[in-house]
Amino acid sequence: MSWQERWQRILPETQAAADYVCELKIDGSALALSYEKGLLVRGTTRGDGMMGEEITQNVRTIRSIPLRLNTDHPPDWLEVRGEAFLGLAVFEQINSDRTQAGLATFANPRNAAAGTLRQLDSKVVADRHLDFFAYTLHLSAALPDQDLPQTQWQALNLLQQLGFRVNPNRRLCPSLAEVTQYYQDWSVQRLELPYLTDGMVIKLNSFTMQEQLGFTQKFPRWAIAWKYPAEEAATQVEQISVNVGRTGALTPVAEFKPVQLAGTTVSRATLHNRDRIAELDLHLGDTIVVRKAGEIIPEVLRVLRELRPANAKPYQMPEHCPRCGQRVVQPETEAVTRCINESCPAILEGSLVHWVSRDALDIDSLGEKWVNQLIDHRLVTSIADLYDLTPEKLMELDRMGETLAAKIVAAIATSKTKPWSRVLYGLGIRHVGNVNAQLLSEQFRSVTTLMEADQAAISSLHGIGPEIAQSVHHWFQAPAHQDLIQRLQEAGLQMSHSSPALTPTAQPLAGKTFVITGTLPTLQRDEAEALIQQAGGKVTGSVSKKTDYLLLGSKAGSKLTKAEALGISQLTEAQLLAILDRP
Repeated sequence: MSWQERWQRILPETQAAADYVCELKIDGSALALSYEKGLLVRGTTRGDGMMGEEITQNVRTIRSIPLRLNTDHPPDWLEVRGEAFLGLAVFEQINSDRTQAGLATFANPRNAAAGTLRQLDSKVVADRHLDFFAYTLHLSAALPDQDLPQTQWQALNLLQQLGFRVNPNRRLCPSLAEVTQYYQDWSVQRLELPYLTDGMVIKLNSFTMQEQLGFTQKFPRWAIAWKYPAEEAATQVEQISVNVGRTGALTPVAEFKPVQLAGTTVSRATLHNRDRIAELDLHLGDTIVVRKAGEIIPEVLRVLRELRPANAKPYQMPEHCPRCGQRVVQPETEAVTRCINESCPAILEGSLVHWVSRDALDIDSLGEKWVNQLIDHRLVTSIADLYDLTPEKLMELDRMGETLAAKIVAAIATSKTKPWSRVLYGLGIRHVGNVNAQLLSEQFRSVTTLMEADQAAISSLHGIGPEIAQSVHHWFQAPAHQDLIQRLQEAGLQMSHSSPALTPTAQPLAGKTFVITGTLPTLQRDEAEALIQQAGGKVTGSVSKKTDYLLLGSKAGSKLTKAEALGISQLTEAQLLAILDRP
């Protein structure tokens, strides 16, 4: 093993004395926990290994992290590092709940854990049932009743005594042969674990040797990760189905004989688009090799052409939409095949789910399952139809109660107060995310001015390129979309800004650099960022000497501490809006 050769060149005299601790590599998010006199006082992320974001309130909700150390004689100070993670069952339930609510699902447990830890509402963190394994500690002094640990193995045992969970599958190995055996043992056993692990971490057991070896610029010389190769399996394609998305894009999906991958049964994998199908040279009945990208998302790696049936035919994308039957188009400049029928049930379903999502009109309680029923019962054929719903109409839906019906109607009414930027984002125009919607709404202060703008005027806005401008212009030229805008205006949606626009010559934040931290009273973070940029300012993610202002919300973290240390000026949301002359 080349790692062994590297550290042995530095410490050749210690080769015979070396032993190793092997621990499973957990796919989660690293945390650092600080304890003073036995009490948890601080929890931070360790995103780059050096600087972290304080998330103490969220850390306190993780049940496997003790709030008080299990000892009558705690040290004055102790820091514990470990990995917060989501079990597979919890991860699947979170994604199921998000799907029901019409929200985007997490790609993998690691992303879900990281996103959970950065939640501004600690109740959300508690509800997601994060877990934690500790793997190292730093002490200010020895505990009164025992010596300081001299090895990683002793440290893990001490962590367990203090009340922390450590991975029960760790192993002390006297040689690299034992390390290799551990790796081989868990290559299959790991698939039965209730959490994901993509490899193992090997550490020299002796703290003295660890100290002598030190670190490179980024990594310790005394430890290394040994990852498992992504598991692959061969299977036969049984059919290819096609999903239709919100923008009308047709996505082919390979459906194949079920295989076991990374501990779960897999029977479907996306084929993305016609170009990917051509690249694979996929025929119906082909035998394919599949794996889980990142241990989560199934993907088709290649076709085993030598196993292709003699009469197999190459797969062709459909000429008609599988949901509405209308002819599809295949633009020469795109790999995507599209349905352009605005009345297509799939497009309507996607548009409604997007409209009610949190970043758009935020219509609480109206998730995907209710959207599907609204379409099936023909209660809505357009976004605008939502504003004609009554509790009585909603009671036609299966398992709909009076209380929930009233709550949904009230949430729909509340959505009428959302600003013009959120409405523009909710329309679901291709290439227009929430930040671009904010920029467009600031330049074009009403839907009327945006509808009347030509493509050149739209693309002249800083941050809006020709492709976005073309998409926006073409969207507003469609008669069906013009009818939709009229109905939304009649329903009372906010289709304009009431405050005056900032001109290029009146940019009060020109040349100023901002950092945003905490929860703002009324603005979403991306909305605040767009306002600052529109006023000539710049927004960065970390505090430095070059930062001019810290935009401060509630539950601010380590950015506030650093800003105070550097003497950086702080602004509240109200003060920012006052500078910008916003109500």
